[in-house]
Amino acid sequence: MADAVLETAVRAFTTFFATVGPVDVAAFYAVLTTSAPAQRRRAMAIKGTVIATFLLLIFILCGRPLLDWLGISLPALRAAGGILLLLLAIDMVAAPPSHWSSATKAEADEAETREDIAVFPLATPLIAGPGALGAAVLLSAEASGSLLHELVVVLMMMAVMVLTLGLLLAAARVHRLLGVTGQNLISRVAGILLAALSVQFIFDGIRGSGIFAVH
Repeated sequence: MADAVLETAVRAFTTFFATVGPVDVAAFYAVLTTSAPAQRRRAMAIKGTVIATFLLLIFILCGRPLLDWLGISLPALRAAGGILLLLLAIDMVAAPPSHWSSATKAEADEAETREDIAVFPLATPLIAGPGALGAAVLLSAEASGSLLHELVVVLMMMAVMVLTLGLLLAAARVHRLLGVTGQNLISRVAGILLAALSVQFIFDGIRGSGIFAVH
């Protein structure tokens, strides 16, 4: 029992860390808020993180009922989610700007003209982007049927959000400390771990589908 809970915790934390990308988010936030006063940067960081947390929590809590309503099986979600996360992992290992969790050029240009970027692009798509929202549904479906495991998924998501908020509040210092090389290194390591997890999701989905079952 303890081993299963620990496995769920490690899988959830690693997946959320990789799909949210707290270091990348902080670096992008530092660039967007260079001219904002410190108090305003702090307020936007807190507001954006709270909104993103709320969005992820909705997807965690409502993910399985939505799947049931759409008639999507858990093995199908595991395989599909694994494929999407694998694409994200490959993108992270190659270390270009990720289109999964970062704003597009048009979105970044629009953000530069906004006084408050807490909702857009900070909360979404930077923090709660397609990859993180998809991971939330996948992890919640994996943990469904066990209240303890679902709670662990929520707690790991909250842990990543706390880490993200801390990096946002220290965004300028983190950006200067790590530099581009340091950020890419962290992104690549997280990408390798996410790749392994995503392949495991695909294997679990194929095994659970029964299409290769021996009759």
